[in-house]
Amino acid sequence: MPNDWAKNSRRWLRQQQRHFDKIDFGGLRRLEPISRKFGFDRGQPIDRFYIERFLAQQGNDIRGRVLELGDNEYTKRFGRNRVTQSDVLHATSDNPKATIVADLTRADCIADDCFDCVILAQTLQFIFDTGAAMATLRRIVKASGVVLATFPGISQISRYDMERWGDFWRFTSPSAARLFGDVFGAENVTVQAHGNVLTAVAFLHGIAAQELTDAELNHRDPDYELLITVRAVKPVGGNKS
Repeated sequence: MPNDWAKNSRRWLRQQQRHFDKIDFGGLRRLEPISRKFGFDRGQPIDRFYIERFLAQQGNDIRGRVLELGDNEYTKRFGRNRVTQSDVLHATSDNPKATIVADLTRADCIADDCFDCVILAQTLQFIFDTGAAMATLRRIVKASGVVLATFPGISQISRYDMERWGDFWRFTSPSAARLFGDVFGAENVTVQAHGNVLTAVAFLHGIAAQELTDAELNHRDPDYELLITVRAVKPVGGNKS
């Protein structure tokens, strides 16, 4: 009896499959990704395409005293001569580029209201206590200062970070809007999602941005949020309870 059931099930599945176009997976029918390095070894990673386009569009916000996490590559590239002081925050002292060594969730060594702009690129997913990190951001940014943040919606795990401090979160545009809106005020926060099913599949495989067309990269499908970008402006009196 069980064998008959299995045969009938397979027969039914074959009949159903005739109603659909046959899918040619080509080189993507594999259990290993094309690249485990997010596409860095093939060109520009797809998420970096969206990140750098966002920062270029918001270039005028990158001015005055700017804090960036990890290094100051984006501060220099997109802030140019608008930046008067560039600081780099890192959680450990082994980063020679760091001017401030602190944990963003309890960075008491950083004074209130001291930065005109904070660039938080691909960082928040590695911080478990996002609420504490948001409180620090609100505290250290000047009134009318700007936080430019990016984080993944769809992404592989970052093994490097997972083995050091953890890779905890993936976001959606509503979760990002609430996270930042609760701190900076919803009216001061702009959230956008970037990506589509093709870019999501390509990114998970480590295919580079240069291997897709502009039309493919620029198409937005709200059901496939590969990357989330946030622009948050601190209101006047933002540190007051």
